[in-house]
Amino acid sequence: MKLKVIISGGGTGGHIYPAIAIANAIKEQRPETDILFVGAEGRMEMEKVPESGYEIIGLPIAGIQRKLTLKNLSFPFKLINSLWKASNIIHDFKPNVVVGVGGYASGPIMWRGQSSKIPTVIQEQNGYAGLTNKILGGRAEKICVAYPGMEYYFPKDVISFTGNPVRQDIVELESKKEEGYKEWNFDPNKKVAFVFGGSLGALTLNESMAKGVQKLLDEGIQVIWQTGKYYYEKYHSEFGKKEDLHLVSFIKNMANVYAISDIVVARAGALSISELCLAGKPSILVPSPNVAEDHQTKNATALVNENAAVLVKDTEAREKLVDEMLSLMKDEEKLQSLSTAIHGLGKPNAANDIANTVIEAAERHYKRMN
Repeated sequence: MKLKVIISGGGTGGHIYPAIAIANAIKEQRPETDILFVGAEGRMEMEKVPESGYEIIGLPIAGIQRKLTLKNLSFPFKLINSLWKASNIIHDFKPNVVVGVGGYASGPIMWRGQSSKIPTVIQEQNGYAGLTNKILGGRAEKICVAYPGMEYYFPKDVISFTGNPVRQDIVELESKKEEGYKEWNFDPNKKVAFVFGGSLGALTLNESMAKGVQKLLDEGIQVIWQTGKYYYEKYHSEFGKKEDLHLVSFIKNMANVYAISDIVVARAGALSISELCLAGKPSILVPSPNVAEDHQTKNATALVNENAAVLVKDTEAREKLVDEMLSLMKDEEKLQSLSTAIHGLGKPNAANDIANTVIEAAERHYKRMN
């Protein structure tokens, strides 16, 4: 039985890398499966997916700008063109299932798939469902989610709590501690705080650290501060030579850093949170306000409601973040309870669990059609 799977979506790494992880897991279980990606023209998936060895077709779709702009005038034409192209893709490829991971491209191809009676599976990474997924969710065969409480957005009977696929090297962290302390030249008897804002960096986190990092160092806390490439030169010139502080633009080996960190401060993107859950790290989340429908705040709130993380608002971070870090570092009971709670939300087998769901849906369709 040779199955055919379309995986659609992208736009950001938070959509693309889980999609590739799902594809890889499907291939591991069913190597003969044909997988076709559908993305949005000009978006990063058009580069990253082929690098991973998969074919991708681009749709001319784009999002609606939240501000009044002339670009919105072209949206209806791009949507109609994308729906037409999506119909052709469905007709030519004849998939047994269409998987949507979020992003502009998932809407047209999922819509056309459902209209053609092809089963669809949605992988919703965030704790808040976007408009496209809410519209398509009512007709989806299965919806794989990463947060509790998603029955608010989707029919309860089609929800599967799988988690988000993330890098697997952060599962066994205890064995990486010794190597981590050596790599960063840190004292194993002193606490470590890790602050990161993604590969580009987060201005709020950087300004908060610039204002208060000395407080942490004065308390004997060792700090790894990932600034992002846009901000590295600015902050390295001022803070780069301080003892017990490593200021870096990018971190390649995240597993070693997670292994030695006593607390982690981060934005609240779906992928970052899923890694923190798997790592079981006490976390302070500072949601970015510059994302669609404020979904990072909803991601963070979902964890706070489970007593699994601390939330500091972006607007308050410059005044409160470092003090919150110090307070948490001194509270061993809170550190332990946060670690236990967030680790309980981790899903180490997410990619395989989602792949199983996709394969089962594809097999049912294959049998109906043959």
